Parts: sequence; structure tokens; C-alpha cells
Amino acid sequence: MLDLTTMRATLAEKFDLAPSLTLAEEMRDIHARMDRVMPLPDFARYAPYIREINRLKREKNAVILAHNYMTPEIYHGVADVVGDSLQLAVAATKVEAETIIQCGVHFMAETSKILNPAKRVLIPDVQAGCSLAESITAEGIAQMRAKYPGAPVVSYVNTTAELKAASDICCTSSNAAQIVAAMDSDVVIMTPDQYLAQNVARDVPQKKVVWWAGSCIVHEQYTENDINEFRAHNPGVEIIAHPECPPNVVDACDYSGSTAGIIKYVTDRKPQKAMLVTECSMASNISDALPEVEFLGPCNMCPYMKKITLEKVLWSLVTGHEEVIVDPEIAAKARVAVQRMIDLSNKLGL
Repeated sequence: MLDLTTMRATLAEKFDLAPSLTLAEEMRDIHARMDRVMPLPDFARYAPYIREINRLKREKNAVILAHNYMTPEIYHGVADVVGDSLQLAVAATKVEAETIIQCGVHFMAETSKILNPAKRVLIPDVQAGCSLAESITAEGIAQMRAKYPGAPVVSYVNTTAELKAASDICCTSSNAAQIVAAMDSDVVIMTPDQYLAQNVARDVPQKKVVWWAGSCIVHEQYTENDINEFRAHNPGVEIIAHPECPPNVVDACDYSGSTAGIIKYVTDRKPQKAMLVTECSMASNISDALPEVEFLGPCNMCPYMKKITLEKVLWSLVTGHEEVIVDPEIAAKARVAVQRMIDLSNKLGL
């Protein structure tokens, strides 16, 4: 576990990290990407970190991959590639830099390491886990296989390397339905997200989809009543849900899609008012690019994603911590499942 006191003291010795309005003014091009959600005086707190991180990336031949749930100062300030799980997985296969810094949760860093065994992969906080990924073990997959002999296992990328290695193919929320539909079996096992599986089952009625009873602590909190009450008090709002939400929540919304799908939907339609039924930072990260859209709450925050901060990213660049190591044998098996997903997605034009 990180010793925050030591980390901050060490960084303060090496860099001038005091808030600087002058520096913020000099970095207005970066601030402009988040001006709507972060006033310049607030940005002044982050500007010194952003300056040093972007400088050190060049010096150390590092690239930062950031999930759509990262905070705006990471998403817009230091990330080289942003996207959902599929986009980051594909991007990881194309990285030329020696070091990958994964701004996301631990399974994402594992995926990057699986796809780039020769590269160094760092995660700024090794405690950035995932309730969904931790809801199942390889033993759980073995139980499902015993219950449904011969059925292929499609595992969400929101799983550990061990789970990927025990699966036949991976999927993301953006390609899950197409992956399941392409399986050469009438019965398909999906793990570990029960709600994604239930939503896929409705989209792919030709398959019998069975699932593990895992869920995301962010998306499982939303209820159908929440959506209906919010719509009643906000006439004309378009409500967009992530498919990790329960099916009745998805039914109550106007659209459901992956984080990349949500961004595309809002960008294409530009509704006057929108509510994103997903993690809080999504709306913050796209609001400046869509000034015509008023983003309304409520939202739920992922405590694991928010463990990744600018000071921890800087610490990773300075010290090389925390390096993500995956057992080579597990990585080889997991790589097959992830690469099958990428290959099939490319074949299907996803």
C-alpha cells in the first residue's frame, strides 16, 4: 500500500507542485478541454502535476492509457489514449513506448500486460480493484462449465487474468452481444456480470445465455424508480444507461451502450438535456466538447477508479511503482481469450 505521506514529501522535494495560477494561464489550451467543469483557479492546483507528468512521459518513453471514468485532469491533462475497455485493449496492442501507465483499475493494467508481455506496465495505485472482477474465481468458471457441459465461456474483460485464462473468449460491453451471437453453441455462459448477461440475452434471443451472479457497485445502485422520478422532474431529458445496469433500468432509459457508445450517442444526437446512468466522470469528460448539452445528475462514483490521481501517476513515473506482473503461463492462456475477442471484433467490424 502506498505511503502517501512519504510520497508527497518526496515529490515536494523533487518538484515545485504548489498551485500556480500563472502556470494555469500558460496551460489554457489544456484547461479549455475541462473549463466547463473545472474553473481556472481549481485547475491551478493540477497544472504543476500535469506539466511534470507530460515532461517525464517524454523522458521515460512512457504512454498513459486512461479509461473514460478517469477524472478530467487525468483524462484531458495527461492521457495519451482514452476509451472504454475494448478501445484500451486494442490500443495496448499498438503501444510502441517502453512503459505503459494504466489509469484505470487493476484488471485493465493486467490486460495491457497480457497483451504486451515484454513491456513494463505500471498502475498508479495497486489497490484500484474492481468489485465485479473480484466477484468470481476460476473455481466459479469450473462450476459453470460442470453445470453446462460444452457451453463456451464468454467473460467480460472486467475480470482478473486468472479468469480470462479460464475462459474461451472475452467481451466488453460494446461487443458482448455480437460475441455471444457468434458463439457456435446454443448455450453460452457469461461471467461475471449478471446484468450485462441479462441485457445481452434479450438482444440475442437465439441463444440461451446463462450467467454468474456478479455486478458492478456503481451500476447496480440505479433503480427503475430513480429513472422514472428523474424523468418526471426533468421533462425532455434523454437518459442513457450503461448495460451493467439492471434490465429494468435499461428499459426505463432512452439508450443503452458502452462508455464509448454513450459518448457517440450524445455526440451524434446532442440532446438539450442528458443524464448518463453510469460513473460520474463520464459527463465531466465530455461536457466541454458538447456545450449545447446540459448534463444533469444524479450519478454514482466508482471508489476504485478514483484511487488513481495525478500525484500517484507522477509517483509511478518517478519511481516505477506499481509494476503489474502476470504469471507467464496464466498470461499466455488469457492472451488467447483477449486476442480472440479483438480478432472477432475486427472481423465483425466493431
